[in-house]
Amino acid sequence: MIDLVRLALDTADQRGADYADVRGVESTREDLHVKDGALGGLDRSDSAGIGVRVLVRGGWGYAATDDLSREGVAACAASAVAIGAASAGVLRRPVRLADEPAHRAQYASDVAIDPFTIPLERKLDLLVRCTEATRSVSGVTTADAFLSFRRARTRFVSSEGADIDQTLTRSGGGLVALAVSEDGVQRRSYPQSEGFFLTRGYELIEELPWLDHAPRIGEEAVALLTAPACPSGEWDVILEGSQLGLQIHESCGHPTELDRALGMEANYAGTSFLTVDKLHDLQYGSPAVTLMADATLTHGLATFGYDDEGVEAQRWPIVERGRFVGYLTSRETADRIGESRSRGCTRADGWEHVPMIRMVNLSLMPGQGSLEDLFADSDRAIYMETNRSWSIDQLRYNFQFAAEIAWEIKKGKRVRMLRNPTYQGITTQFWNSCDFVCGAEAWKPWSIMNCGKGQPGQVAEMTHGAAPARFRKVRVGVASPA
Repeated sequence: MIDLVRLALDTADQRGADYADVRGVESTREDLHVKDGALGGLDRSDSAGIGVRVLVRGGWGYAATDDLSREGVAACAASAVAIGAASAGVLRRPVRLADEPAHRAQYASDVAIDPFTIPLERKLDLLVRCTEATRSVSGVTTADAFLSFRRARTRFVSSEGADIDQTLTRSGGGLVALAVSEDGVQRRSYPQSEGFFLTRGYELIEELPWLDHAPRIGEEAVALLTAPACPSGEWDVILEGSQLGLQIHESCGHPTELDRALGMEANYAGTSFLTVDKLHDLQYGSPAVTLMADATLTHGLATFGYDDEGVEAQRWPIVERGRFVGYLTSRETADRIGESRSRGCTRADGWEHVPMIRMVNLSLMPGQGSLEDLFADSDRAIYMETNRSWSIDQLRYNFQFAAEIAWEIKKGKRVRMLRNPTYQGITTQFWNSCDFVCGAEAWKPWSIMNCGKGQPGQVAEMTHGAAPARFRKVRVGVASPA
């Protein structure tokens, strides 16, 4: 691959590119699904290709190919330059890239057990046993279990002299129990909705107590069929970590992507209420709220050595004690907010897509106390676990979320299970109502596996660390039955 990416770089230079970078990507993915003890799906795929990005007189050009002959690669680079030249003719503002050292480095995810060396029979046996354990609960209608593994090796070179060899591996999976009655469908998931993933190997699968939780989620799904509905009104709301992770993603991560704030994503993904005049001035949340962007987070899904512009991974605050202090930026956008260096947030979904600003790992920093301490401090609250659905406007300001399960907390104790809970709010009001974040012992990384953005659409993965937290006087209600 290195000979081909260098050929693409040389061709772009010879064709007149003022700047060029090339990514050669080779990836492997394996997905396994078992439903009610039987094979539901098994897929193994490999992909390889090259993406060429250039600047010609301040205009972007991008082209990609999976034709890895020398002729195919050279033609791809020539096409990128031609597109850049055409772009230069219609520019409103020439692109200027923030400075970045020309890194020459290697990076790889910390993996103890290569997941692709584990026999399929062993993986499927685990999934079968999990679904059987869930189905052993009377009243469970359907039990699903799945595993997924991905490895991508990227060779990045640029006309500035960068040469980076990077391999990222991630593993994970999940369990789902469904119970059905005339009144609707109830779902319970483990470890979280849509599965739990980290940049680790098969050791993650071996460490998680799948079989311990399989019967529990079945029991809870069945119990939800006859549980009382979540009451409507104004309540204190306590969010479990994975639900809070999605809240962070939708109401903090997306609005702080600078391309959205500048209107560059308005056509598809929307814009942001966080316009640049609010930087360093807006009280985004309460003093209990500090949000840290961190592409160096141990085992995070958006943890890497270098982004797809060759910018070294960083850690920096987005919200500091409630104050909005930072964006997610690229080399192209950094100077729009007076910063001399990109924050390293540019990634692409494979070789075929152009890199764009994507969230890195974004986490709510822990406070103090356990979940039981938080319950003990709550006189009247609703505790919600595990996302079921969500909705948020294009400015990322008005939202509604539904969770799989809830409990009423009364005078410091869980008193009853509740079904179909929802909550809604306005982003800044909601985060300013946060008055209790549990401590480091309750803090965990939670995964987002299907973050969509761009045209053509791209998918990205990232981690949001969170501990359970309380939000005062939130509007709650009951979702419509599934």
